[in-house]
Amino acid sequence: MSYRVFQDRHDAGLALVSEIRHCDLQDPLILGLPRGGVPVAFEVAAALGAPLDVIIIRKLGAPFQPELAIGAIASGGIRVLNEDVLRVFPDLTDAEIDRIAAQETRELERREQLYRGDHPFPEIDGRDVVLVDDGLATGATMLAAVQAVNSQRPASTTIAVPTGSRSAVAKLSPLVDRLICLETPPDFQAVGLYYVDFAQTTDDEVRELLEKARGFPERVAP
Repeated sequence: MSYRVFQDRHDAGLALVSEIRHCDLQDPLILGLPRGGVPVAFEVAAALGAPLDVIIIRKLGAPFQPELAIGAIASGGIRVLNEDVLRVFPDLTDAEIDRIAAQETRELERREQLYRGDHPFPEIDGRDVVLVDDGLATGATMLAAVQAVNSQRPASTTIAVPTGSRSAVAKLSPLVDRLICLETPPDFQAVGLYYVDFAQTTDDEVRELLEKARGFPERVAP
């Protein structure tokens, strides 16, 4: 069986729009996970005429294998550990995990200032929040985002991604009101395999897209 390959992150965002339109969101807030999730979220927010912002999440990479997530952190002091991955590193101490988390916290704080500047984090209480990323691999980063959002009492929480592993989808689905994942290949290996263009999203691109999105609600009639 073949699976869809998206041209780039903007194409993936457009592909998500029709599914999200069926969700009956009354007061949607679109939160992209930087950096790669922001171009995807931008297209969703543009189509819905909804505000776009970012929720800053940092992956905690394993020693000598930084692409392998042992967990993630989110704004507000939230830390999520991936116990399945940690079993592969039985000698990894709590002190080493704390060191990795402290390093990533500094980067998280830098990005908060870089992306948001003087703009406060949007109000979540009572809103329909849609968390968007370019894909789900282990799901650790999205799990941190879900916990951060759910702690602020949204009306509903939706995850929307173009592609993802079946294990991550199964892990996250019970924690949210809806999970939209367009493709879940049984042999999922890496998010980038399902994109023609998976070039790294830059900080400048994130800031540019957020600035463009600030006018979306005003351009759409109520």
